[in-house]
Amino acid sequence: MTEDHQIFTIAIGDGAYTKERPYTMLRFAYTALLDGHKVNIFLVEDGIFVGKRGQDPSNYDNVGKWLRDVLDEGANVKACGVCMKARGMKEDELMDGIEKTTMHGFLEMSIEADKILFS
Repeated sequence: MTEDHQIFTIAIGDGAYTKERPYTMLRFAYTALLDGHKVNIFLVEDGIFVGKRGQDPSNYDNVGKWLRDVLDEGANVKACGVCMKARGMKEDELMDGIEKTTMHGFLEMSIEADKILFS
C-alpha cells in the first residue's frame, strides 16, 4: 500500500440490530474502500449476525445491505467459527463472500493492518 492508503482491520462484536456500532463501522468501511484503502472485517461474538443472509429489518437501516456493499467494494470479511458454533449459526447462513475462520484469521488480519478498530 502507498503511504496515502492504509489497511484497516475492523472487528465487529455487536449484534446487527442491538446497537448502532455495526452500522457505523460498515459506513466507515465503505467510505474507506471508496477512498482506496484496504479493509478487513472480522465478525466476532454477536457480530456474526451482521453477516447473516436474508436480513430484512423494518425499523432499522439494513446492515446486511451495507455489508453486501462493503463486500462488493472488495473488503475481506471473515466470521469467527467458534462464535458461530456457540450461537448455533451454520456456515451456509452467512452471506456469500464471508469466510468462516478462527482467531488465527483475525490475527493475520491484525498483523497486516495499519489500524485496528473494534466495535
